[in-house]
Amino acid sequence: MRLIEERNQRGWSRAELARRAGMHPSTVSLIESGRLVPYPSQLDKLALALEISAAEARSLVGNEPQSSDVRDSGQDQHQEGE
Repeated sequence: MRLIEERNQRGWSRAELARRAGMHPSTVSLIESGRLVPYPSQLDKLALALEISAAEARSLVGNEPQSSDVRDSGQDQHQEGE
């Protein structure tokens, strides 16, 4: 994702970005991989750490989870004919 590119341009490790943003490195990893859609507060922290706008931060991480990471809420699990 583009967040990784932005971090790498600065020469920062994932741990360094996490430290600057006040987040756990595993959270940054999940956001970078697209497995976690960040809360607005997390986007704000990343934006501050990277010295970019919140809109720019949103564009770096995307806003949709990967299909394999969307969990079923438990509704509509019955199949037709049951």
